[in-house]
Order: sequence, then C-alpha cells, then structure tokens
Amino acid sequence: MQNSILNQIQSPTELRLLNQKDLPKLAQELREFIINIVATKQGHLGASLGVVELTIALHYVFNTPTDELIWDVGHQAYGHKILTGRKDVFHTNRRLNGISGFPKREESEYDAFGVGHSSTSISAALGMAIASQLKGDNKHHIAVIGDASIASGMAFEGLNHAGVTNANLLVILNDNAIGIDPSVGALKQYLTNVKKGTQKQDNIFEALNFNYSGPIDGHNLEALISELNRLKTIKGPKFLHVITTKGKGLKQAEKDQVKYHAPGKFDAITGEIIPKTKSGYTKFQDVFGETIVELAKQNKNIVGITPAMPTGSSLKYMMEELPERAFDVGIAEQHAVTLAAGMATQGLIPFCNIYSTFLQRAYDQIIHDVALQKLPVIFCLDRAGLVGEDGATHHGVFDLSYLNCIPNLIVFAPRNEVELRNIMYTAQLGLNQPIAIRYPRGTGNMLNWKVPFKPIEIGKGEQLKQGKNLAVLSVGTIASNITISIEDLKVSHYDMRFVKPIDEKLLHDIFKNYSTIITVEDNSVKGGFGSAILEFAAKYNYKNTIKVKGIPDNFIEHGSVDDLQRLVGLDVESLKIEFQKFA
Repeated sequence: MQNSILNQIQSPTELRLLNQKDLPKLAQELREFIINIVATKQGHLGASLGVVELTIALHYVFNTPTDELIWDVGHQAYGHKILTGRKDVFHTNRRLNGISGFPKREESEYDAFGVGHSSTSISAALGMAIASQLKGDNKHHIAVIGDASIASGMAFEGLNHAGVTNANLLVILNDNAIGIDPSVGALKQYLTNVKKGTQKQDNIFEALNFNYSGPIDGHNLEALISELNRLKTIKGPKFLHVITTKGKGLKQAEKDQVKYHAPGKFDAITGEIIPKTKSGYTKFQDVFGETIVELAKQNKNIVGITPAMPTGSSLKYMMEELPERAFDVGIAEQHAVTLAAGMATQGLIPFCNIYSTFLQRAYDQIIHDVALQKLPVIFCLDRAGLVGEDGATHHGVFDLSYLNCIPNLIVFAPRNEVELRNIMYTAQLGLNQPIAIRYPRGTGNMLNWKVPFKPIEIGKGEQLKQGKNLAVLSVGTIASNITISIEDLKVSHYDMRFVKPIDEKLLHDIFKNYSTIITVEDNSVKGGFGSAILEFAAKYNYKNTIKVKGIPDNFIEHGSVDDLQRLVGLDVESLKIEFQKFA
C-alpha cells in the first residue's frame, strides 16, 4: 500500500507522532486491514470494526502501555493488536502457535489484562488504579466495556466499588446495542433513552458517583480525542458514553450484526459470506434447539433459559416459536441458574443452556441454589471439550471435574445426537434432582438423528465393542475417535455415559474381565471421568492397570480442534498408538 500510514506504525509511539488530520485515513486503512485478514483467516469481525476510531483515539491520547488499557471480553481488540506491534503476525490470529484472538498479558505489554469472558474490565482496572495510588504512580487506567457486558452483575459490583473511591479510573461504555446477540433488559432500554434524549430519570452513572460525559459519536475522531484529553485532567472515577456501530465500514456487517460477529470466510470487497461446504450433519446446538421446541410443544411446563447466547445455543428456535417460554437474560450466568431454580420450585421444567466455560461463573448457584435443594433444573452445557480457535478462555474442559463433586447432581455426556435427544426427553419426564448434559461445539456424525424418543436409564452405561485384554472406557463424543482407532484392534469399548451416578455394576464386570483399562475424556485429567474410575478402583481395592487420557493439567491454547486433539493425544492416530501397546 503506497503512502500507507498504517505501515509506518510499529507501536503507539509512531501513532502519537502523526498529525491529527491524518487519523481518519489511518482509520480507513486499519478497517481495510482487519477486513482483508479476517475475510480469509476468519475471526471476530464486527466488534473490532466498530471501535477503530476509539482504538486510535485511546492510543493517541494516552501513554500506553504505561497508561493501562483493558478491553472487556476482547472481541473488539483486533485494531489494538495491530497498532501495538502485531500487524505483521496478525494473519496468525487464533491459529496454533499464532497470536491469541483475545488480549493476553504474556503476548504484549500493551495487553494490560487477559480477557475472554465478559464484565471483568472494570474490576481489573479499578484494582490497577488502587495499586497505582498505593505505589504513588501517576498514570491512567481505562476500561472499555460494551453495553451487553455492563449489564452483568460483576460490572455493577465494580462500578459500585469504584464510585466510593478517588481512583484514577475511566470507564468507556462502547454502546452499540448488541453483544453477540442484541442486548436485552431494562438497562439496554435506559441507554436507548439516553441516546434519544428521552430519559426522564436521573443518570444512573452519576448516581454511582462517576463523572459522566456523553453520549458522543464513537466514529468522530476529533470529538473522541477532545473529550479524552479533557477527561485526562479530571480526578477520580469517570464515565464516557460512546455510541458506535458494530461492523462499521462493511455494509453487510452493519446490516446483519449477529451473523457478522464471527462470519467465517467472506469476500473482502463485497462482504458476501462464502458458503461452507455442507456436510449434511447437524450441529449439536441445533439438535438441542430443535429438540427443546419439539418437547416444549408436548409439555407446557418446559421453559428455556440462556444468558445472552440465543444464537450460539440455538435457543433462538424456541424464542421464535414459543417466545413467552424462552428467556434471554443477558450476560448473567448466576442469575440464569437461580432463575431456573426459582422456576423449578413452581413445577416448571427449566432447560438452562449455558456454555461449559461460562457455567464456571455460576458455580455457587449450582451448589447452593440448585443441588442443595435438589431442584430438577436441566443444565445443557454447550461447547464442552476443546472448542478450537477461541482458546484457553473458552475451552469447556473443566465441567466434569467441577460438577462431579456436587451431591444430588446427575452428570451425563451423550456420545451422539440421538443420545442428546433421548436424555433431554428423559429429563423432562420428571427427575427428582438436577442433571447436567454436556456436549461439544460443531456437528455430530449422524444423518438421521430425528428418531422416536426413548427414555434412558439413569446411571446405565453400555458396551459398544467386545474385545479382550484391554477395555477402553469413554464418555461423550470422543467415543467416535475411539471407534475409528480400534477398528482393526481386538479392544473392548464401553460408553459409560454417566459420570455420576457411575454404573458400578458394569464397572465390576469390566474390572473382573480386563487386566488393563484406559479411560478417555475431553475434560481435564484432574477430577473428571478418569478420576471417577480411579476412585471406584480404590474403593473396591482393584489392582488393574489403569491409564487416564484426557486434557493435561495445563491450559490449552488456541488452534483448530483437530490440531488441539493431536497436541493432547486425543486424535484417532494417537489413540490407536496408545491402544496398540495393550491390545
């Protein structure tokens, strides 16, 4: 690109040397750069396009990395990465051994705080600001948070605390009326009224002792720079309300903001999404989405709940067909779980669909509000196991471990689409306790999964193949890799299905008939399915050789699911090599 401003910038130091009148051209170049890379390499598009001007203004006005900048969630941080020395490696974004799709402290000194989950930025920035005060450092701390994320409880906890400090904190609300799906709730309506100038009540942020300014146009560089410079001179907690358009600069991304959040491959010039080759198989999320609608039409007590992921979980199907019985509660996992508990006390049958990694945020509610009271909430944990390019912040590899230790809770992992359908059917028939059903991102491998419902016996595993010497025990969809890997081996394969209650009768038979047992799971090797088998062996004093295969005891980075399975030894070839040692 001749006379490219972007090519001259290796860090914000060069950015700050630019004449302010050149910044709109830089914004255009930065947008084009993001579009061109993401069009072929894929990733999160709309969020980063929406904050190009804000990103430039922040690094132009503030002395980063001394002044600390935190991006909530991090979907919107591509421009930040490109301007902070990672332009030449941006094409490796979200790929194995490449840069992360989210800000990450070990990747750059400009990434002040690692993010991926929502609503953490205000608390983290406040912690840094208080630390700076205690150390006598005179620097700025900025948290950029979206209107969907600020509605979450943790963000309010941070605001509530910040309002009674004199910390040097600037919270910037990036208000575009959408997270991944459109924002919901009363706060969204309040912010809409503020933008329209029709809000009658007092300003909520001023009421929390913030020096509030805005709303201002987040695509007007002159206005942004002027206001940020003014706010630098003001002491104590400050709040800047900025209005942006998600997907700004790409017509289709502005028009269909949900689809272009992470559109896959698309034509960088026209914006048209390049259709994926259809496998004919169905995503597990759609098996859930279609099945809950089918069941809810038969059972009027069924309700569906998701915290801000109606599209990702496919609860959107129920929201379209039975809107009065399906609830998007916003980014509020704790609330979603206890809301489900309240509904269960009144005889409703709540299906609470939360990504495995996000359910971590509601752990106390699972124990205290659901399991302790033995309330029959049906937890559907989407994105269980290795999720791929989103990396360590999003892998669902801890759920079997953190759920297995909770009394009164059934834990089930279907190996295929029919099993998912049937456990959903079984759960809504009437359990007297809660159940967690975990299933992965992506598709299964069955073409005809819409078969008549059959109840599943709770706590019952099953044998899939008869062999000798070696028994392989698995739960969940990793069974398909095992099935392929033992095609030519005389190895027995058991799908235990339930981690809790575990099928002790079947396990006694297995331990009496096989000298060697290998457990396989796409969960941490610490505390999960393999650990449950080891506990069984210890309880009954079995001396068999037991090997536990799963996710090792370290955080797994980003890459394709295939790459990551090879990395941890859960791919077909690695499993086959392991099994051959004992077959």
